[in-house]
Amino acid sequence: MWLELQIFGFRALWSPYYLLFVLLLSAIYFYITGPKRKKGEARPTTGQQVSFYSGMLLLYVLKGSPVDLLSHIMFTAHMTQMALYFLLFPILVIKGIPVWIWEKVFYTSILNPILRLLTKPLISLILFNGLFSLYHMPVVFDYAKSNEIAHAVITTFILMSAFIMWWSVFSPIKEFNRLSPILKIGFIFANGVLITPACGLIIFAEVPLYSTYTESGAWMQAMSLCVPSDVLAGISGALSGPEYFTPMPLVEDQQLGGIIMKIAQEIIFGVLIARIFFSWFNRERDTIDPLPANMQTE
Repeated sequence: MWLELQIFGFRALWSPYYLLFVLLLSAIYFYITGPKRKKGEARPTTGQQVSFYSGMLLLYVLKGSPVDLLSHIMFTAHMTQMALYFLLFPILVIKGIPVWIWEKVFYTSILNPILRLLTKPLISLILFNGLFSLYHMPVVFDYAKSNEIAHAVITTFILMSAFIMWWSVFSPIKEFNRLSPILKIGFIFANGVLITPACGLIIFAEVPLYSTYTESGAWMQAMSLCVPSDVLAGISGALSGPEYFTPMPLVEDQQLGGIIMKIAQEIIFGVLIARIFFSWFNRERDTIDPLPANMQTE
């Protein structure tokens, strides 16, 4: 498939402008946490820096590398992209930014009441899963893929809701860290339950759901989101649809995409639940009062 993808050219495959955007975000982070940092503002730890820059690398891989182009060709690649973009990327960024930066954001007079409401666990849970499920309804999905502005707005709102959702689990601000470890595990489990219907709709559908991957006109319109117009115009006559790049039947590609999304979600959530549980277990064990040294045991 790689040789076939070369037809789209370097800009479509590697998105140099998006790379500059990611590098700019990284430079801003370095400047704010380094030279611009004021007295009393802690420098990010090595772990925080690794987390943030790993998030930036993941962002470019998902949205700037050939993975983004593949997501418009294969539904499997799209769901892989969505799983990592919404379920992993926000965690890396939240954990990578020092708490004093988050406090400046959350205690801004305009944002504070809005964020206090949206970050309530139940609201954030329903907001993210509702938007994610709504996005994958065929009529919404096909519309988003046919309009660059709509696509950018919709996916940005879902990403913001993902940040808000994960804030309930990873908030570095004590005031917003409302859930106990057991409730955090329940919160993550509930996420897995609520995202299942959207995956189930895709997995068990017996016909292709999205015209973006089935109709040549809709597919070419979707490709214009990531391929320069002059390049697309030059090769449009040679392309009929995704079948040019993959022999996988459309329904099987669609079903595999839903399965990958569910498996990726289960892996990420499983790792998080295990980390939270063992961290809580070890902390509780360390707080148990030891037996007095002179206590006689039978």
